[in-house]
Amino acid sequence: MQTLRQRVLGYIRKHQLLKAGDRVGVAVSGGADSVGLLRLLLELRKEIGVVLSVVHFNHKLRGAESEGDERFVSELAQEHKLELHRASGEVAGFAEEKHLSLETAARQMRYEYFRRLLLEGGLNRIATGHTLDDQAETVLLKIVRGAGTRGLAGVYPRLPVSGSQPKDISIVRPLLEIRRADLEAYLLRLGQDWREDQSNRDMRHMRNRVRHGILPRLERYLNPGVREAFAETAEIARAEEEYWQREVSQVLPRVWARGALTTAALAELPLALQRRVARAAGESLGLRLDFFHVGEILALGSCDPGSTKATELPDGWRVLRSKGELRFERRTNSPSDLDYEYCLSIPGSVEVLEIESRFEAVLVSGTAAGGYNPEDLVNRSLLAGELKVRNWHPGDRFWPAHTKAPKKIKELLQERRVVGSERKLWPVVVSGTDVVWVRSFTAPVALRPSNLDGAAVLIREMRLSR
Repeated sequence: MQTLRQRVLGYIRKHQLLKAGDRVGVAVSGGADSVGLLRLLLELRKEIGVVLSVVHFNHKLRGAESEGDERFVSELAQEHKLELHRASGEVAGFAEEKHLSLETAARQMRYEYFRRLLLEGGLNRIATGHTLDDQAETVLLKIVRGAGTRGLAGVYPRLPVSGSQPKDISIVRPLLEIRRADLEAYLLRLGQDWREDQSNRDMRHMRNRVRHGILPRLERYLNPGVREAFAETAEIARAEEEYWQREVSQVLPRVWARGALTTAALAELPLALQRRVARAAGESLGLRLDFFHVGEILALGSCDPGSTKATELPDGWRVLRSKGELRFERRTNSPSDLDYEYCLSIPGSVEVLEIESRFEAVLVSGTAAGGYNPEDLVNRSLLAGELKVRNWHPGDRFWPAHTKAPKKIKELLQERRVVGSERKLWPVVVSGTDVVWVRSFTAPVALRPSNLDGAAVLIREMRLSR
């Protein structure tokens, strides 16, 4: 049986992640995954021929714990006589400013730091500690949110860095075939400590619910090798994506020019290729189109050639059919100008003047919960400390009770025949990155209190009188 060291070396060589002469910054947070990556690359550096250093970004989200992580990583770098690159950022403030979840804001700031380090020229690789478990979690999350093979490809072994002049600059993930448990066992054999991030146990975050709840149940009741199965799915999807990208790059110039798709040429393509060409056309304009929007574009292309119709896209774009073309146009006075977002404390209330409503988050517990419809209550322990009230965004999903599966909110509103500016301004309540309440729909079953003894939250909207 191969040792952990041999397996990692094999993966690095298989995907050509590192080569002799590379200057590699190992991203170390202090957790077992990143510390394990550092110790394995220390063992392999002479065999591969790389120069190692340590990279740490302090997100300043956990007070003294974050500072303790930084000290731990600094001491680890000193112990192994490695150069330390470190920076910090106020992630909470950045998240509020950009209207992002803390997880998304932290990732953006961290990866922007990695990018700066690489573009400065002192490093040409940054290695991160993504494991097979991370891959499985990512693929499962992509599946439940809705994804094609691009989404199912999950975490890539190599991530090119945009804006770099040298072609050989990237972020690499050498541990994507290694289980987290194997890394922890490896560190214990070495007598190497690591830091535990308590937020990784916070079940308000969707990834933690997948990591500690859903995947273990799938292993127990369906397939003990479910994580490996998801990782294999990702590898298959990545290979297929590479094939399709080559196909699209060859076909696109024949059907796409000057902001328009030629309907006759598009119709000659297989449906799978039509979908990818339409998505690639949107991406060339900076538009990320989901499955629903691509379907609307193709349906527009199959209309009576003599008719002139249009379909609306995100970010103020639309597609207009005219004279054998599907022309992408950006409208002035984009509906995005109407966006709103307000913080809602628990308990607390906030007025949203854009829709002349007041929203309340009422904390109820014990026998008091009996006075409310259970379908309107949400388990307090599954919500973030503060909620946000905003209009829905393209791509938002929600799973109302008594329905078979989650749906795009756009589809839910279309089924209710909500149109125009009312649809654009339709309110939702968000906890972290999850939509937990939508006007006129019942709360998701997964968020319901399991019993009436614990705390629950009632979210309600009341129209303001003018």
